Amino acid sequence: MDVIQAIQGRHTVSKVKPDALPREMIEQLLHAAAQAPNHHKVRPWRFVVLTGEGRARLGGAMAASQGERQPDLPPEALDKTRALPLRAPVVIAVGVDKPTEPRILEIENVAAASAACQNMLLAAHALGLGAIWRTGEWARDPLVKQFLGFEADQHLIGFLYVGWPEFAAEYAERPGFEDRTVWME
Repeated sequence: MDVIQAIQGRHTVSKVKPDALPREMIEQLLHAAAQAPNHHKVRPWRFVVLTGEGRARLGGAMAASQGERQPDLPPEALDKTRALPLRAPVVIAVGVDKPTEPRILEIENVAAASAACQNMLLAAHALGLGAIWRTGEWARDPLVKQFLGFEADQHLIGFLYVGWPEFAAEYAERPGFEDRTVWME
């Protein structure tokens, strides 16, 4: 598969099988991520790979945080939250280093980590895997960040859920670039 085919053929896969992925395959995704461009070669991405019971512990951290913020929630709601990371056999949390010197800009670090996520998504597609990039409240939650080893003010740009696709997704044509492009000649 060439890169243009990969970019045009990749799509979000939200339903994956519970079957474990070989560690070597996960490492291929991480290797692809580490090839992302980044200013000043600072490699600002941080990956936390959750498999097996690690996903359950993440779910526990999510439920604990939700319980603290919303103490009147019924146990069923917390159980639902606790199960969120179990939707895929692999969850990769992607954090971003804070700049450590004036020449390094925060937006450049975020952009580089985002490029690393896209590289992982493309690599997953090329390997026949399904993946979805999720953000939401859990990517901003201080207790979840703490559980993952990140600082409260550190960006957690998302969770990549990865696994074998449950079914073949139908390709849907995406909107083009034309309405988002200005040509200046």
